[in-house]
Amino acid sequence: MLQHTTDLAALAEALSRSSDYRVLRRLVPRIPLSRPAGQETRTGILLDTETTGLDHRKDEIIELGMVKFDYTPDGRIVGVRDTFAAFDEPSAPIPPEITAITGITDEMVAGQRIDDAAVSAFVDDAVITIAHNSGFDRKFAERYWPVFEHKAWGCSATEIDWREHGFAGAQLGYLLNGTGFFHQAHRAVDDCHALLEVLDFVLPTTGAPALALLLETARRPTLRVWAEQTAFELKDSLKRRGYRWNDGSDGRPKSWFIDVNESGLDDEIAFLRAEIYMREVEPSVQRLTAFTRFSCRA
Repeated sequence: MLQHTTDLAALAEALSRSSDYRVLRRLVPRIPLSRPAGQETRTGILLDTETTGLDHRKDEIIELGMVKFDYTPDGRIVGVRDTFAAFDEPSAPIPPEITAITGITDEMVAGQRIDDAAVSAFVDDAVITIAHNSGFDRKFAERYWPVFEHKAWGCSATEIDWREHGFAGAQLGYLLNGTGFFHQAHRAVDDCHALLEVLDFVLPTTGAPALALLLETARRPTLRVWAEQTAFELKDSLKRRGYRWNDGSDGRPKSWFIDVNESGLDDEIAFLRAEIYMREVEPSVQRLTAFTRFSCRA
């Protein structure tokens, strides 16, 4: 058996040296290690949730997966510290379409409860939480566990322009394949292990791990510009510009909005004045940081 494994590894290595082949290796989760001594590190959390629906105000978490890892200030991952995986039984049967997507059944979650104290203890020493769709996961996590309200958050799906760095898109499976791995995405914690390898991948465009770029982006403030009370017939112009619609049900304005860097604010206001309002206006502008971005509290 050992000889067979060795032969396959040698074959894979030979194929990978040819430009005619690409080799994908099965992802094996890293073994948790204690914090490295004598090295300046920080602690991060990779988080993924599975839920009964998309509405963070009424739908419920049915699974939580987390991977705690250590990294250097310049964004190099040095090891996994711990993992967390748990089911939670919702108040009503899991919708069939959710079971079809997640593979989670009522039988799997029956009698299961996520320990709130254990979650708080797990993330207590982390300085940042990263999800592959933080605009979704953060809202659910904050509703269940207030400890996440006080953490900086990063989004690996939106805070890196993956296409700019040679990937086909931002879907986690595509990214993992691009780093040379494949995995069986059955559980939330499995996707966290996959995300760890994606963030540890050295981008050929920068020569640094993807995590370094994500941290750089997350640390920069952004400005949310609200284009309120715009004419309906201008919606296509706003959409082409990158504006998104908020329906007002979350307490925020019923309005189109866009997030821009501080350097882009003047251009955005100029666009609104010239193309949308046709007059001098001062649109509402909201400053966001990693501590408020992706939160329903923003």
